[in-house]
Amino acid sequence: MRNVLALIVAGGREDDLSLLTKTRPKAAVPFGGLYRLIDFPLSNLMHSGIERVGLLSHYRAEILANHIRSGKSWDMVGRNRRVQLLPPLHGTKPFDWYNGAADAIYQNLDFIRATNPSTILVLQADDIYKMDYTKLIQFHLDNRADITEVYKCLPPEDLPQHRVAKIEEKHHLGGQVLEFVQEPAANESAWSSIAIYVFRPEVLYDALESIVRSRSLTKLYTQVIPEMLSACRFFGYKFYDHWQRTHNIEEYYMSNMRLLSDAPQVRPAEWQVRTNLQHRRISDRPAALIGRNAVVENSLIYNGCRIAGEVRNSILYPGAIVDEGAVVQDSIIMFNARVLENSVLVKSIVDIDAIIGPASIVGRSQISRIDGAQKPVSAPELVLIGQEAVVPATITLSPGCRVYPYVVETKFGKSHYDPGEVVQ
Repeated sequence: MRNVLALIVAGGREDDLSLLTKTRPKAAVPFGGLYRLIDFPLSNLMHSGIERVGLLSHYRAEILANHIRSGKSWDMVGRNRRVQLLPPLHGTKPFDWYNGAADAIYQNLDFIRATNPSTILVLQADDIYKMDYTKLIQFHLDNRADITEVYKCLPPEDLPQHRVAKIEEKHHLGGQVLEFVQEPAANESAWSSIAIYVFRPEVLYDALESIVRSRSLTKLYTQVIPEMLSACRFFGYKFYDHWQRTHNIEEYYMSNMRLLSDAPQVRPAEWQVRTNLQHRRISDRPAALIGRNAVVENSLIYNGCRIAGEVRNSILYPGAIVDEGAVVQDSIIMFNARVLENSVLVKSIVDIDAIIGPASIVGRSQISRIDGAQKPVSAPELVLIGQEAVVPATITLSPGCRVYPYVVETKFGKSHYDPGEVVQ
């Protein structure tokens, strides 16, 4: 795969992940207690032997650069191996950022042509799956395709958010795409695009010149690809293994929580997903310390954690701390975040370096401080605590509350926050 160029569309800031992308690009959002979303496509590329990678990113690109560094963590260092960060080439202000994946690729045509690839692979940075791209590329070459798009059979509830295709039924791996289906049959699964593409370079160059430059259509998924269907040898590759997206905060939370099931479909260790173990000093941390009276049930606990309280059905990143008397349940606690003594945290995501003050109640507004009696939670929404935010002592944050990154204790003007309230 030496002559394949992979382009990862890392995008920018996605509001659907709420506070998690206030301080970082979506591709750098932590996942699963140890990883970042970008680690999944990078690891797939490494295992597929694809060694030349362009990373298309604009919003807070320095965060991605700090995580990827030289590319050594994915064996992408050497004479012909590298990960190249590709920021926008035009403009100086936020509205001059990449305006869609097609625009991002078009702005970097000089870089792409300079590598002289025989095949171009375009990936998204925020989906979770394991794929051998060599099989996809071989399918593309065997069919002498101009473009191959990857499809997965998705359930009816997911179809409105994906492009559905009718694929020629000649081979179980896929076939020529005959048409895009505007209205899929009700209550039936269908083959839907998951936005992974293989291009013959000349065809991609021509499309970018005629569609992006001449007609100012900049969205690869919704504008450029549909335009190419009738003009190219367009094939669909069927992907049968597990794939999941993280397009909104609910999907992100559930994708993490599924790691705690008895038979998880996402298995980063088994998939040999790599990450940068120097980022956040992961490799330098001591073993997790579980106190004598601590309780840990059905949770992922990583090195550097210190637990003296109770942790159930939760994910704790390296350096997370749960003090004595504190209870953490159904939650995600990121690097170096702290839940101080006697606090209760339920269905919450606590970002890096945030602190939950003593005797605070987060996500369960109906817990009595006096007798510990619990009543049903009135709203299912998650509580989000932003990076480096500090929640004072004895604060109640009801389900659905949001605390913005870097908020300090003096920003809290009351002790009880109703469902959905925001502190910023």
